[in-house]
Amino acid sequence: MKLFYSPNACSLAPHIVARELGMSLDLVRVDLNQHRTAQGEDLYQLNPKGQVPLLQLANGEYLSEGPVIAQYLADSQPGQALLPAAGSLDRVRVVEWQNYISTELHKSYTPLFNPQVNAEAKKVLSALLRKKYVWLDSVLAGREFLQGERFSVADAYLFVVTRWAAYVQLDLTDLPHLQHYMQAIAARPAVQAALQAEG
Repeated sequence: MKLFYSPNACSLAPHIVARELGMSLDLVRVDLNQHRTAQGEDLYQLNPKGQVPLLQLANGEYLSEGPVIAQYLADSQPGQALLPAAGSLDRVRVVEWQNYISTELHKSYTPLFNPQVNAEAKKVLSALLRKKYVWLDSVLAGREFLQGERFSVADAYLFVVTRWAAYVQLDLTDLPHLQHYMQAIAARPAVQAALQAEG
């Protein structure tokens, strides 16, 4: 399988998931400014959404959307611990986190990266995003991971989007539980390997 990615983009989350599962994926780097792969392919021809991550399956089909790709990868490895069994409440809780991260955190960063959004608007949007992280900090008190003691696909996703705070000058350094969580995730061998592979 091939994973189309761009360094520091949300494609890092399914990349981490694959490494946590011990899966080998062919990595295809994408320049999101040009929407071209390192081999010169037009990203829009592969994914009309023009976004990463994109996973090409062994049969040639494509999957898009990071949480969906993470779920597919986890489900392809029977007995893994990154996504609980279908039908269980534990699985629904992980999916609940995936949805929260997608809708409340990931998309909240989008206008902060946009140079056309003025500084005053960014200040308001940053304050709203920070409020969500203050809540998350309280949730992480006494927990190693989002679902307690077990690393899941949602932890890979939260780690990736939270790294973006530094790029948009969102100061989260005073949130001790979040900081501890980020340091612990960053130290995982699979996370280190994914970061190194993406440069």
